Amino acid sequence: MKTEQRFTSIDQVLAHLQEKVQNKLSEKQKHPGEHGEDEGIKYECPKCKDTEFISYVVEGPNGYPYEFGKVCDCRERKAWKRRFKKAMIPDEFTNANFENFQRNNRSQEDMYQLTFDYLKNFKIVKDQNGKVEKKIPYQNFGLLAVFGEQRIKELPMSERSTVKVKHNNYGVGKTHLQISLAKRLIKDGFKVLVVSDVIFVEELMQAKMMKDDGETYNKLLQSALNADVLIWDDIGKMNWTEARERMYYTIINERYRKQKPIVFNSNEDRGTLADKIGHAAASRLIGQAEEFISDVEGQDWRLKKGAKQ
Repeated sequence: MKTEQRFTSIDQVLAHLQEKVQNKLSEKQKHPGEHGEDEGIKYECPKCKDTEFISYVVEGPNGYPYEFGKVCDCRERKAWKRRFKKAMIPDEFTNANFENFQRNNRSQEDMYQLTFDYLKNFKIVKDQNGKVEKKIPYQNFGLLAVFGEQRIKELPMSERSTVKVKHNNYGVGKTHLQISLAKRLIKDGFKVLVVSDVIFVEELMQAKMMKDDGETYNKLLQSALNADVLIWDDIGKMNWTEARERMYYTIINERYRKQKPIVFNSNEDRGTLADKIGHAAASRLIGQAEEFISDVEGQDWRLKKGAKQ
């Protein structure tokens, strides 16, 4: 018959618990996969086994041991990865950051500085109780063309080539900068959604026609409305239709009403963008940008890069 073990101090109790834990760990190492536990599993974080919490046994105020959980160091890193994945950053901009942005002319220097000035308005603060609060600016941030794509198309064929060269706004780094901004905000803890105009608007239009009681459409729409920051790449790329104009207005007006910012860029100028997305939507989008908007043009770095290769 097994004799009941008696303890005379809390130190003996804790030592006994620690011994039991060590014995269990030793058994798992001797018999990996027994009872289906951890069989074939490779953890990203062996410290917490990807639970993001680590358990400890300590002495309580009444002298008895109790178990508590501590957040693992891997939690913030994994949270960043989750936010990054949900942001839907295009594959071609995976490596885009502020450090590798090329500043070859005055226009690019101004774009770069404007982006950093805008970034300063975002803050994560904690109150005395440790509650986290996000400080998000209501202003939009926009990079537009000096001479819009639609305006160039309306010129006589004999003039288009010259004007394109003089007022080029392709490949000047608008998207690169704004994706860099998105990454910095994601890392700091903000919810960011990146959408490409053509793909996003088409998905919304198709979802609206689906026979699922609007479930898919509402899911897409709410993702755009609820993000802390909406990055809208190449807005105004789609040809105008009345239905698309209503779609633009719905999103832009709702975020305008909630004072949630849109970071946007376009190859259209202020006038032609209004023709593409509707004057009411453009008025809210551009008007809410206030001092954080710039009309840019310059050399296409993609062509320059291609010429060197």
